[in-house]
Parts: sequence; structure tokens; C-alpha cells
Amino acid sequence: MRIPLVDLAAQQTEIADEVRVGLDEVFATTAFVGGPAVGRFERAYAAFTEVEHCVGVGNGTDALELALRAVGVTSGGEVIVPANTFIATAEAVSRIGAVPVLVDVDDEHLLMDPAAARAAVTSRTEAIVPVHLFGQVAPMEELLKVAADAGVPLVEDAAQSQGARRNGRFAGGFGLAAGTSFYPGKNLGAAGDAGAVTTDDADVARRIRVLSAHGSERKYDHEIVGMNSRLDTVQAVVLETKLRRLQGWNDRRRAAARYYGELLADVEVARTPLSAHGNEDVWHLYVVRVAERDRVLRELNDAGIGAGIHYPTPVHLTGAYAHLGLGRGAFPVAEKAADEILSLPMYPHLTSAQQEQVVETLRESGR
Repeated sequence: MRIPLVDLAAQQTEIADEVRVGLDEVFATTAFVGGPAVGRFERAYAAFTEVEHCVGVGNGTDALELALRAVGVTSGGEVIVPANTFIATAEAVSRIGAVPVLVDVDDEHLLMDPAAARAAVTSRTEAIVPVHLFGQVAPMEELLKVAADAGVPLVEDAAQSQGARRNGRFAGGFGLAAGTSFYPGKNLGAAGDAGAVTTDDADVARRIRVLSAHGSERKYDHEIVGMNSRLDTVQAVVLETKLRRLQGWNDRRRAAARYYGELLADVEVARTPLSAHGNEDVWHLYVVRVAERDRVLRELNDAGIGAGIHYPTPVHLTGAYAHLGLGRGAFPVAEKAADEILSLPMYPHLTSAQQEQVVETLRESGR
């Protein structure tokens, strides 16, 4: 039995009939750009995340860039980001002409280390961007204090955390703004690229709408130089349909994570992930840490287990950021983790039998 890392086909089967009805409406009305489904989804996602505003955009990278621009990050400014993240976090900073200042992460959860963030603050710091990696929520109370003491906004990278909470508060609702991604494999995934910015600040929301629409709030009235990044109406239909199921799907992920924990309790080869105190994680990814990771990954893949690595190279060791001059040894926790992390299959429709097969194969790889 082959087991995928993510099973999008099972999701699609569950929602197909509802999506078809929504798409028929879009094509019948020809409301292809900015149709009613976009507004409905924005309002529904804002309510789900318990924030005042949600602005749909083209993808998660645009969402982060727009959020940073809207809160005042400028060319040449410094933005503190974790070294252990998908490159889009740093890329959004670079696209503004700002400078990503990388910091290390904690060893247990691989989330931004507040002490490292505080040490990285300078007079040029213009924002701090923690990442809610793997479906966890970063230590926001400490990081918000770092940002407040520095007098700069905090912008969340919430691309992997739709529905996650910390001390009862949803990811995407802590900072001045948050960018999220609805890439198909996310907990709330579109049928293509899509993203959004969430915020409680009406002025920030307005700036994002203007920036994402060619710098225009009214047609042909361009106040500033913007960009073209809009949430597609077809994607809004898919997202609106999936959002109604997201809480249930996240509950299934939590149940699967608990079962993995039970199955892996006596598997010495694997170091299992733990939720931080106060967190209700949504397990976008279930990431264990193993020695000889590359060999173990090959054995799992050869056995039909769709395991993967998120992410194999810390940002400072990529070719894109070689110009920062930060070689191996700059961020030891992120670097060690990159050599050990292994993502096991995780999705709402994962069965207990599939999990048992995954863990048994992992157990065999350690013998």
C-alpha cells in the first residue's frame, strides 16, 4: 500500500459537488475577477481567525510582501526572520529591497528564538516576522514584547497555521498584520495559488487593497505604485467550501498526531515533535528528527511511504542568500535540524492502518 505525503485527491472527492455548484455560479455570471465569492470568503476567513479584516491576494509570498509594505517596511530596512523557514519568508523581504536579518530557532519546536530576535534588533530594524512553522504558533507573547520594546511592528508568517491557536488566540491575529498561503497542500488549500493578509487595523487593510490593485482604490485613480495580486474568484469558491470543513479536518490532524505519538513512543530512531505549552497546533506537517536522515528517507520512499524534508537547507545556506556571507555555523540549531528533520505523511484522511505502516517501516529503518 503506497502512502502519499499529502492526499489532495481525498479532499477533492469530499468537496467536489459543492465546488461544482459554486463554479457553475461563477461561469454563469462571468464574475471571474472580484466576484461575490471573494468577498464571502474574506468575511468568512476573518471571522474564522477572529480578526476584523481579511484581504485575499494572489499567493502567500505576495501576502507577506504586501503585509510588510503596508506596515511601513522600506527599501534598505532590516526585517528579522528565522533561518529555519521556506525561502518565501526572506524572499518577501528582499522583494521590497529590505534586508532579511536571520536568527536561530529553539531546539524543541524549531521556532524563532525570542532571545536571538532581541539580540538582532538594531536602529535599522523595521519589522519582526516569526513563522508559525509546521502548524505550530511561535512564542508570540515574548516576540510581541521584543517588537514593542524595539518600536517596530510584528508581522506573522501564518502560511502553515490556519486554525492554530495559542492561549485561545488564533494564528494570524497576533501581529499588526499576517500573511498566509492557500497553496494546495496547506491545511486550507486552494486549487492553485492563493493567499491572504489578516489584520485588525483598518488602515493596514486599506493599504493592502490599494497596493494589491495597481495602487488604486478606484478604477484608473492610482495613488501609488502597486502590483497586481488578487484572489481569483475560482479559488475563492474552493476556499469557501473547504473553510466550512477546516475545523473538522484540523481535528483529524490532531488525532493523527496523537496516534503517531503513541506509535512512535518506543521507536528510538525518531525524536517526536511536541506542542508548546498553550498551543493548539494544527499539524500542517508531522516532523520527526532522525539520525542518518537521508538513508532513512530513501528506505521509506523505496517502501512506498511518501516522506519528505521541510526544509533541507536553511535560508543562509541557499545560493540566493550567499551574499549575506553567513556560512555553516552561523545558526547551529537550524543547521543541525536541517540534517535531521523528516516529514511523515499527514493529512485529514490519513487512516490508522496507514500510520501503522509508516511507523513500522520507520522502525525497520533503525535496525
